[in-house]
Amino acid sequence: METTAKVLEAMRNAGKPVSAGEVATLSGLDRKEVDKAFAQLKKDGAIVSPVRCKWQPAE
Repeated sequence: METTAKVLEAMRNAGKPVSAGEVATLSGLDRKEVDKAFAQLKKDGAIVSPVRCKWQPAE
């Protein structure tokens, strides 16, 4: 599974807005990989930030 897909899955499973550190813990991925995936997902508009420094999948 692609890193961005793993990140999105972890975010959906959390059921609440999460930080990159929380996603790294939940998914078991390295924090640097999560940061790269976040950058790509933000660029694609796949995630949104309802609260400062917390992210969730876009509806």
